[in-house]
Amino acid sequence: MKRIINIVFLIAIAFTACQTTEEYHGVQLLKISENKRYLMTEDGEPFFWLGDTGWLLFNKLNRAEAETYLEDRKQKGFNVVQAMVLHTVPSVNVYGDSSLINANVATPDTTKGNNPQDSLAYDYWDHLDFIIDKASEKGIYMALVPVWGTNVKDGKVSVAQAEQYAKFLAKRYKDRNNIIWLNGGDIKGSDSLAVWKKIGETLRAHDDRHLITFHPRGRTASSDWFHKESWLDFNMVQSGHRRYDQDTSKKEVKHYGEDNWKFMEADLKLSPLKPTIDGEPSYEGIPQGLHDTLEPRWTDADVRRYGYWSVFAGAFGYTYGHNSVMQMHQKTDSTSAYGSKELWSQAIHAPGAKQMVHLKNLMLSKPYFNRIPDQSLIAENGEKYNRLIATRADDYAMIYTYTGRNMKINMGKIKGDEVKVSWFNPRDGKYKEEAKVENKGVKEFNPPGDVKEGNDWVLVLESF
Repeated sequence: MKRIINIVFLIAIAFTACQTTEEYHGVQLLKISENKRYLMTEDGEPFFWLGDTGWLLFNKLNRAEAETYLEDRKQKGFNVVQAMVLHTVPSVNVYGDSSLINANVATPDTTKGNNPQDSLAYDYWDHLDFIIDKASEKGIYMALVPVWGTNVKDGKVSVAQAEQYAKFLAKRYKDRNNIIWLNGGDIKGSDSLAVWKKIGETLRAHDDRHLITFHPRGRTASSDWFHKESWLDFNMVQSGHRRYDQDTSKKEVKHYGEDNWKFMEADLKLSPLKPTIDGEPSYEGIPQGLHDTLEPRWTDADVRRYGYWSVFAGAFGYTYGHNSVMQMHQKTDSTSAYGSKELWSQAIHAPGAKQMVHLKNLMLSKPYFNRIPDQSLIAENGEKYNRLIATRADDYAMIYTYTGRNMKINMGKIKGDEVKVSWFNPRDGKYKEEAKVENKGVKEFNPPGDVKEGNDWVLVLESF
């Protein structure tokens, strides 16, 4: 009888452990799709990355504030948050907890226990755990930058230290499903190349469950240095914050200006094929060109344009950002970066943040994995803001215009003798249905409204 009781007890413990593990994970692991263009969940469902840059989330928000932020992002359709584990070496959080012993990344400052009510048993890393787990509960993945690039460039992280630190991170977080690793951090891979390679290699050696990429410097791409590295699962670009006329430096790797779609085209031509995404385009509310606060600020129209341009050009998702949110600007801050005056708690409601979900919903409303970029749909194109970007599958096509100008489209690229024509509004996610047209020849389509910047529309052609 005693033996039976023990067996029942052990089964009960195992069942409870399974329940706890399932609740603890909250989300499925992500993996690369079979065609190497997109992300998907473990069960094969499409995963459209809709990211937000909450770079200083771990440093500046307390538990209640972090939950407020994450819940807001969940409600607005975001499913990824990009954040720095170490903004500085060492980093200190809002509770005064330091991340490291003696400013050495090889020796994280950890304590026994994880009790938020006991300051001696709740350390810097416990606070990360809390936020990461809270994000998981809300269906949000945390894209973690182990250490921001300037610290490495300034010589604060050796190759040996990087290996120990990356091993610590991998072992601590490998069992959480909602982790994505962003090696780098606004840095060229050529700056401290050996350190970045060691971090990538070590994360992969000790964590084979999570995706890894590299967050590069503005107007560069991870593929510039790491495309063929076995630890790099997908590419990330930072198209950056400059206008066309500001992107003039001969030192830059690429002179794409605001044309972030060119990064997508370039990455998707590489071998082996890997998915790609714009992980840092111009932020809403940030000065054009970044450093001169008297310059005009990027708006919701601009972040929409970057989103639709890059996704239609083949990106597997998009990362939005806001000047005040990325730095979690608060009343208690004595200074702010890039002329931020709005509090993060107000800036989370910016127009662009509310509109990003429409892009995600549009892409998930159509057959997903067989979608390809296809500029052959466009009979007459333009440059800069007049550029049209097209994408299609077998039975639908979508063409984006930022200015609402007329479109001349080569028909016959999708199935059917006739196609249904509608207009999708990126500002509110609503459709305007127009007509059915013959699916051959060159047809001209006139979007609603006047031709002007920010009168953006998606022409949707569907077989029936």
